[in-house]
Amino acid sequence: MRIIISLLLLVLCIFLGFVLVKNIQEPIAFEKVKDARGSAVATKLSTIRSTQEIYRKITGEFAPNFDTLTTVLKVDSIPHISIEEDPKRPGEYLETVTYTPAIDSINILGIDLDALRYVPFTDDKKEFAIDADTMTYQQTLVSVVQVGTRWKEFMGKYADVKYSKYDNSYNPDHLMKFGDMNSPNISGNWDQ
Repeated sequence: MRIIISLLLLVLCIFLGFVLVKNIQEPIAFEKVKDARGSAVATKLSTIRSTQEIYRKITGEFAPNFDTLTTVLKVDSIPHISIEEDPKRPGEYLETVTYTPAIDSINILGIDLDALRYVPFTDDKKEFAIDADTMTYQQTLVSVVQVGTRWKEFMGKYADVKYSKYDNSYNPDHLMKFGDMNSPNISGNWDQ
């Protein structure tokens, strides 16, 4: 009888040790995945923001969808304006506009335009939501843009609200984005 009780206690100790290890490993694994995936998505959003800024330099507004964005960046040119004093008329200035193919800048930055729309860690099944328009801000018509995705789209098995017990600020329905459709702002909310 004593041996049976000892064996039962040993099995119970092993089981409790296993449960304890799992309870320690899960929050560590969650934080590691959250940090790595959040960083990758923020990097991709920064790249999209850069391409939107190039697009705006070409067209004067932001791209409303990825098809338009990639097409313009593949075939159009970026204007470069230089202003110099007119040597024939002191005090007056000459404006010179030169153009460089946008695709050259995209290639130098190492951006894959065809993969730009896809959220990392989704096997190219999920795309970033993109919206662009104009609005009146302080009596001026300005272009606005917003591009983002929800955390649950790229968090895999951690896309559940139950993991917020390990990080109070974690909400899988929270939007990771840059820009704002209500103000001329292209900041990213991942830095906040």
